[in-house]
Amino acid sequence: MQPHSYVALVTIAAVLVYLWMGIRVGRARVKSGVAAPAMTGDPVLERHIRVHYNTLEWLPAFLVGLWLFAIYWNELFAAAMGVVWIVGRIVYALGYVADPKKREAGFLIQLLATAVLLLGAAGRIGWTAFAG
Repeated sequence: MQPHSYVALVTIAAVLVYLWMGIRVGRARVKSGVAAPAMTGDPVLERHIRVHYNTLEWLPAFLVGLWLFAIYWNELFAAAMGVVWIVGRIVYALGYVADPKKREAGFLIQLLATAVLLLGAAGRIGWTAFAG
């Protein structure tokens, strides 16, 4: 069995970034004075919540693509695309919280990485299934 250590490290890093975003939500709650379970009342808190939730929305597609690409194509390339995804999510988070209009660059970076991983994995899996 191949261990896929690079992809495993990227997976852990992605989850740590997600946890970092959750901590930022908690800090924004304290700063704004908006206690849980309220989700509205302070624009900066709402942006932090949206960043955290949007990252959760993208994690399944990213992680599935990351692992399947590593298994069916190349682990190092998958790990590199995973790092690109993480950078995109951080750029997205920092931009969105500063000003929602500044979220596009980070969003596009992570979208591209996810698309490469998912479509690349799907293509290779399809090729393997039907050509073999």
